[in-house]
Amino acid sequence: MRDNKNRVKPAETDLTDKVVSVNRVSKVTKGGRTFSFAAIVVVGDGKGTVGQGLGKAREVSSAIAKAIDDAKKNLVQFPLINGTIPHEQRGKFGAGKVYIKPASDGTGVIAGGGMRAVLETAGVQNVLAKSLGSSNPHNVVKATIDALTRLRAPHTIAKTRRIALKKVFNG
Repeated sequence: MRDNKNRVKPAETDLTDKVVSVNRVSKVTKGGRTFSFAAIVVVGDGKGTVGQGLGKAREVSSAIAKAIDDAKKNLVQFPLINGTIPHEQRGKFGAGKVYIKPASDGTGVIAGGGMRAVLETAGVQNVLAKSLGSSNPHNVVKATIDALTRLRAPHTIAKTRRIALKKVFNG
C-alpha cells in the first residue's frame, strides 16, 4: 500500500468481511497479566476490491470491529477477468513473498491461510497461489494485496503499447 492509485472509497461498495487471525497478547504488570487481542480482517466486495486491517482491543469482538473499520480505509482495486487474474504476479511485504497464477474455470482457489481469505473476499474464483516466504499472516496478507495491486488489465497494457486490442487476441 505504498501508493494511492488503486484506492477505493468504502461507501461505493457492499463489503463482506473475513477474519484471518486473532492473536492473544499478554502484558505482565505488577498486578498480574493483562490480556488483549489483535485481529487481522480482510474485507472485499467480490468484484475486484479488497482491503486488510488490524485491530487491537481488550475483547475479541472489539478488536474485530476495529480491524473491519481499518480494512475499509485500505481498500484497493485490481482487474478481474472471468473470475481469475489476468496474468501471474509476485508480491512481497517484509519477509512474506507470494506467487499468484491464473487458472482455468473449475480449478477453484488453490491457496492457503491468509492468501485464501484475501482471494475469496476479492472475488477471485480460479487461481493457483503459493506462499514462498514467511508464514506470518500479517506479511502474507499484505504481500498478497501487493501482488493484486501490481496486476494490470490487458486493455491497459495495450493502450500503453499503442496497439489495438483485437490484434492482441486475434492475431
